[in-house]
Amino acid sequence: MNRSRSYSLGPSHRRRHPQSHGNLLSQWNSALHAARMECPRDSSEKGLLDSDLPSPYGFRLGRKFQGWVLLLTICAAGIGGTFQFGYNLSIINAPTLYIQEFTNETWQMRTGRPLPDHLVLLVWSLIVSLYPLGGLLGALLAGPLAITLGRKKSLLVNNIFVVAAATLFGFSRRAGSFEMVMLGRLLVGVSAGVSMNVQPMYLGESAPKELRGAVAMTSAIFTALGIVMGQVVGLRELLGGPQAWPLLLASCLVPGVLQLASLPLLPESPRYLLIDRGDSEACLAALQRLRGPADLAGELAELEQERAACGGRRARRPWELFGDRALRRQVASLVVLGGAMELCGNDAVYSYASAMFVQARIPPEKVQYAVIGTGGCELLATLVSCVVIERVGRRVLLMGGYCLMTCWGSVFTAALCLQSSFPWMPYLAMSCIFAFILSFGIGPAGVTGILATELFDQTARPAAYMVCGVLMWTMLFLVGLGFPFIMEGLSHFLYVPFLCVCVCAAVYTFFFLPETKGKTFLEISEELYRLNFPGWSQSPMWRGPEVVQSTEL
Repeated sequence: MNRSRSYSLGPSHRRRHPQSHGNLLSQWNSALHAARMECPRDSSEKGLLDSDLPSPYGFRLGRKFQGWVLLLTICAAGIGGTFQFGYNLSIINAPTLYIQEFTNETWQMRTGRPLPDHLVLLVWSLIVSLYPLGGLLGALLAGPLAITLGRKKSLLVNNIFVVAAATLFGFSRRAGSFEMVMLGRLLVGVSAGVSMNVQPMYLGESAPKELRGAVAMTSAIFTALGIVMGQVVGLRELLGGPQAWPLLLASCLVPGVLQLASLPLLPESPRYLLIDRGDSEACLAALQRLRGPADLAGELAELEQERAACGGRRARRPWELFGDRALRRQVASLVVLGGAMELCGNDAVYSYASAMFVQARIPPEKVQYAVIGTGGCELLATLVSCVVIERVGRRVLLMGGYCLMTCWGSVFTAALCLQSSFPWMPYLAMSCIFAFILSFGIGPAGVTGILATELFDQTARPAAYMVCGVLMWTMLFLVGLGFPFIMEGLSHFLYVPFLCVCVCAAVYTFFFLPETKGKTFLEISEELYRLNFPGWSQSPMWRGPEVVQSTEL
């Protein structure tokens, strides 16, 4: 018997004619029945399982293969996705003085006189600020790219910005151009803006509902991992020295190359293939690769229902989300909780950490190692959250995280006020920094990124990620710009505004955010519709099993 035989789904299911696709579940059952007929009659006696049957698409599904493709997809998407965001966010701290010296030396070589200190600081501020500005541009690009190219291809094309930025960084010193550093920071920001939106969308649509939260949480894990790796690589003993800083900035090329080498071998989002492209054949193939020998009947039925619910509607534009009454709770949750994640003070804690470590009498040359501990705390917390999210749910993690952050932030404020009265107060403040970061990692760091995936349907999801991305990068820019003034104006009470944000986020989550644990996208949509229209029993979005030809933005 030839086990490698390929089973056709019939000429009516070719990719060039998505309008003639039949029922997805019927196609799978027919193909699987044909595969069973090719097996010997005594296959059950030999212990032959469904996983040993030939695939309708020419490859066999091995039991040992189950789960590995999904894991590899997570790693390939993450290493060139949110890992890049965290990595490029942290590596810029180590060469601060060296880049400022390079700017001054370059200007002096060009003009014959040094650049005034306030202008050196201005150039440095631009280098730092261009990263969130690029992220804002990337967030605006993410939606159209995800719809036009698909989730996977968008991540691959996104590496063009990384390669260009790494080239600029690597040759900036030899060319004597600090402008190349500025442009490189803008480009890696664009790359981060695209990946921060597309990666959780891609993984959330590729994961089974039982693992969707945990899989989507890996975006936060790779962000924290990127922060830690950036802190480690930026050590003076590695690439944080005065001569190696161009290599440090250009090292973002390594994760980009890893993604380019691995992601093309992995499947596209099944939901995108079926609902956006109408390609049921490719959708089945992607599901088989992602799920292994699992029973696909239930998931295929869910996909058919979701496709029917979308009813041929085009993709929403970002501004249309705000005018649709059926999306008001989803948009409010996205804006409130997305803004709260950036305004909760976690970035401020990172900024204040070094000063606290010095006040706690940690030797200045050892502070860089203590700072690595802050990134390690967030990484540990996101790993724990990834493990427990499908057990305790999204609401508990969000409320718990914000409540703990409020608690530790209050103790931190008290410790700052009393640090001159008690010699052990700096140690308490330092402990609060680690506890605050742990609390942030357990809840807001990862769960907030899942909201746009779970609260919006296939037609609104790309636009929702654009709104979320624009909000996140704008807030990141404003916090970075305004935090020095907050420190100067409020002194020891600098954390009071952030504590108010944490309290408001916890209250909003308790009263307005529905639980999505273990629910299909269709069940979530129906529940949200009932919440938006309390007097209506059924959503009018059901229009029959039409196939969406495309979802142009």
